[in-house]
Amino acid sequence: MGIFDVFSLLGGLAFFLYGMNVMGETLEKMAGSKLKTILASLTSNTFKGFMLGLLVTAVIQSSSATTVMVVGFVNSGIMTLGQSIGVIMGANLGTSVTSWLLSLTGIDGKGFFIQICKPANFTPILAFIGIIIVMFSKKQKNKDIAVILIAFAVLMFGMEVMSDAVKPLSESKEFGEILILFSNPILGLIVGAVLTAVIQSSSASVGILQSLTTTGVVTYATAIPIVMGQNIGTCVSAMISSIGAGKNARRAAVIHLSFNVISAAVLLTAYWIIDSIVGFGFASMAANEVGIAIVHTVFKVLALILLMPMTKQLEKLACFIVKDSKEEKEKDEEFKVLDERFIHSPAFAIEQCKKLTDNMATITRDSMLKALDITNGYSEEIEKYIYDTETRIDNYEDKLGTYLVKISANELSAEDGKNISTLLHCIGDFERISDHATNLIKASKEMKEKNIAFSGNAKKELEVMTTAVADVLNLTVQAFIDNDLEAAHKVEPIEEVIDTLKTKLKSRHVKRLRDGECTIELGFIFADFITNLERVSDHCSNIAVCLIQMADANFEVHDYIHELKASGEEFDKMVEEYQQIYMLPEKSF
Repeated sequence: MGIFDVFSLLGGLAFFLYGMNVMGETLEKMAGSKLKTILASLTSNTFKGFMLGLLVTAVIQSSSATTVMVVGFVNSGIMTLGQSIGVIMGANLGTSVTSWLLSLTGIDGKGFFIQICKPANFTPILAFIGIIIVMFSKKQKNKDIAVILIAFAVLMFGMEVMSDAVKPLSESKEFGEILILFSNPILGLIVGAVLTAVIQSSSASVGILQSLTTTGVVTYATAIPIVMGQNIGTCVSAMISSIGAGKNARRAAVIHLSFNVISAAVLLTAYWIIDSIVGFGFASMAANEVGIAIVHTVFKVLALILLMPMTKQLEKLACFIVKDSKEEKEKDEEFKVLDERFIHSPAFAIEQCKKLTDNMATITRDSMLKALDITNGYSEEIEKYIYDTETRIDNYEDKLGTYLVKISANELSAEDGKNISTLLHCIGDFERISDHATNLIKASKEMKEKNIAFSGNAKKELEVMTTAVADVLNLTVQAFIDNDLEAAHKVEPIEEVIDTLKTKLKSRHVKRLRDGECTIELGFIFADFITNLERVSDHCSNIAVCLIQMADANFEVHDYIHELKASGEEFDKMVEEYQQIYMLPEKSF
């Protein structure tokens, strides 16, 4: 094999990898958000997930792309760790489709129909059709289809170039001796894993192996360990994508790796033992493209038969490898009271939910109070606290909401039904208050990064509004935890005052903008602050009204608020008292 053959081999490899990369990316792009929606929704059980992973990978020609997407879904909470296992298994089998497409290069025969099936004969037609579409079509969808056709042609051309470049190796004694070394199962496994890890595509590494079979010196004894190693190397993409992700995303990547490592270790050991005792007659035979495709597919099918019944064990193994931190364990401890066995005792289960919701209310209040303090100056420490708390509150909402819905499936007393309805309404409002805390920290951070600050008057006005919001929040949490209806009735008058404050603050800030005392940029941030503050009071009102509503079976929310504001003396008196407490400074501009 001369230097020009090496150049041809490298060029062929470049065409092959480029064609595969472009084809996969374009197929994924065409699937777009539909692909993501399907992946995220059709995974209710392992078999459905398996079929989904199989079909998606067969379409986009990349198990790496599928598993990387799965890791992303698990990280974002769209898909659970358990749901991801079936998809990962299906993706492993789906990638074998590529090896069968590449095996077409090995078709022999003189008939027209046989010849037209050879990629060397039909891919130039595909490339020609593709370039015509690119040149004359204006629709993006048609152009994407054309790119796929051209990329496939480039891929197959690269495969042909590689095959032609390595043919002289069939006469090389040294090359034959090197391949004999790879028949050592451990060495072959390592070579396959490393090659695939480097190019990050098992389909590409299988294609390279198929091109080497044209030399006639690649035996099945050499090919089988390499193919098994290739399935380990393909895990690199998912492992890289999980770096910096949440623990469940890292666990999904570990499941992918564990599945391939365990299947390769078990099946390679079984192959070596049986071969040593009985002796496989085909092991010393020269492999061809179709033979490699068969080996590739059979290995994946056997791996599924071996490990599909062990999905729970794989999940436990991943949790053992990627352990919860001490802090996470402590957080999970608090949700142990939501035991599935309590669901059939609704009164007791609801009582446990109330205790947890009380915790949620307190945590939300503390987070918002810290966010209100930050209006005076940004702090990285407080930012971290608020974001960590937001994650924790989201977890509360998810766990409590799911558990309460399960309880509601039982036959409930009128009292239990009212309590569940109250809790479901209130946990949603507490979660939204937590969201507004993160919005406030974002606005404060933006000011810090842009090195801008509110005027003295704007700060004084914000202090009045933040004080009112802090008071209404404290009053709401007290009313919820203690079921204090007297406190709940005081919330709406303060909320009314906060609405008025928002209107006045906007008006005063517009005046400052006109007088050149404030910039447009600061005006937007100021509007963000007061809008989020006003919405916090809205959620407090929702919670208070819900408590009052549940205490009165004949109570209607809209009627209550309308009558309260129209009732006159008592409500107006309370509003007036709070207006005196939360009075804006007279000199504002």
